Amino acid sequence: MTVAPERVAANHWPGLDVVPSGPRAAVSARIARRLFHAAIGRLDVTVVEGDASFGRGGPTMVITRPEEFYARIGRHQLIGFGEAYLTGAWDAEDLGGFLRVLAAEMQHLVPESLQRLRSVVVKRPPRRQRSSTKNSRNNIAHHYDLSNDLFELFLDPTLSYSSALYAGDPATAAAADLEAAQGRKIERLLDQAGVGEGTRLLEIGSGWGELCIRAARRGATVTSITLSTEQQSLGRERVAAAAREHGFSADQVSIELCDYRDVVGSYDAVVSVEMIEAVGWQYWPTYFQTIDRVLAPGGRVAIQAITMPHDRMLATRNTYTWIHKYIFPGGFLPSVRVLDEITREHSTLRMAEPFSMGQHYAQTLRLWDQAFLAAQRQVLDLGFDETFLRMWHFYLEYSRAGFASGYIDVNQLTFTRDDA
Repeated sequence: MTVAPERVAANHWPGLDVVPSGPRAAVSARIARRLFHAAIGRLDVTVVEGDASFGRGGPTMVITRPEEFYARIGRHQLIGFGEAYLTGAWDAEDLGGFLRVLAAEMQHLVPESLQRLRSVVVKRPPRRQRSSTKNSRNNIAHHYDLSNDLFELFLDPTLSYSSALYAGDPATAAAADLEAAQGRKIERLLDQAGVGEGTRLLEIGSGWGELCIRAARRGATVTSITLSTEQQSLGRERVAAAAREHGFSADQVSIELCDYRDVVGSYDAVVSVEMIEAVGWQYWPTYFQTIDRVLAPGGRVAIQAITMPHDRMLATRNTYTWIHKYIFPGGFLPSVRVLDEITREHSTLRMAEPFSMGQHYAQTLRLWDQAFLAAQRQVLDLGFDETFLRMWHFYLEYSRAGFASGYIDVNQLTFTRDDA
C-alpha cells in the first residue's frame, strides 16, 4: 500500500489542500454521512470510523479523518470520494477488493428517489475538456505525455497499455504471462482486420508502437497516428530497433502526430486499440465517418473498446468524474449498442458479434498495479510525489474494480461492409 501523504502541496495539486467548509458544506456533509452509512450497511464490506464500524463484513475501509471525508463527498460526490483517498482521509488495505464491492452496487448506492436529482447535483464536464480538434491534444498530453519512463516501470516489455488476452483463466495469470497475453490480444485484432502481406493499415492511436511492429512483421505497410509526442518519439525508436531485429523495413511504418479527423488516404484495414474512449460521445459519428471515408472497398475494421451498459452510458454522459479530473480529461465510455447504432446510422460499416474480455482486463490491471507499487521508489525518483502514488494506485484499482464487478467491460469489435 502507498503511504498516506502528511499534507498536500497546493502548488502540485491545486485546490486539493482545501477542505470544503461553511454552512452549505456542513449541511451536505451531514446528508453525505447518512447516505454513506445507509449504503455501506447493505454491502459486504467493513468501514471503520473511530471506535465504530459498520457494514456486513468484508474488505475493510478505514476513515481516518471523518469530517474531511464527509465534507468532500458531500460537496463533490464521487470526485470527493477519490480526493479524500488522495489526501489520506481514508484508506483500505485491499483497495481493489473494497472498490469492487462498491462498483458491483454502483447503480443502487444512492436511493432511486434521489437519483432523479442527478442532473442538478453532479457537475458537468468543462467545455475545455470536450475532445474537439482544439482540445484533444491537451487532453491526450495530460495522461500519455506524463513520462515514458513512468509507463515503462509498470507495463510489460511490449509497452501495451490496454487489456491483455490470456490463454486460459485470466484469474490465474501471473506477471510472467502478461507479455504473451498482450501479443495475443494484438494478433487477434490483426487477424480480425485481415492484416497480412501488402495490407495498407491505418492505426488510430499508436501507443508505443507494438501493433505497428507486429503488423509490419506480417508484411503490412502501416500509418499510425497519435496526439502524444512522447509516444511518437519512443514508438519510432522501437519500430527502428524492431526492424533491425526482425528484418522488415522501417519504412513500412510511419508514426505521425495527427488528429483522426485529419486522416487522408485509402486503407485496406483500420485498427484502433482503446482510443475511442478518448473521442467523446459528441464525436463518435465523426470518428466512424472518418474510418468509413478512408476504408478501401472490402476493407475491415477492428477496434478494442472499453464499454459500459447502455443505460448507465445514457445516465452519465454529462457527468464530470474523478477520472476526468485526474486521469483522462474528455474521455467517455460507449456502450456496444451505441456503437452499433452509430455505425448503422452514420456509416456503411456493420458490426459483427462482439468479443467480450472484461475479466482479462481486471487481471491486467492487477498486474500493472502490483508492478507500479513495487516501483514506488523509482516513481518518486522520476519527480512524482506521494500524492501521485496514491492517485495512480487508486486509478488502477478503481478501474480493476469496474471490470472485476462487471460494471464496465472491454470488447474487440469487428466491422465490415458489403462492398467486397
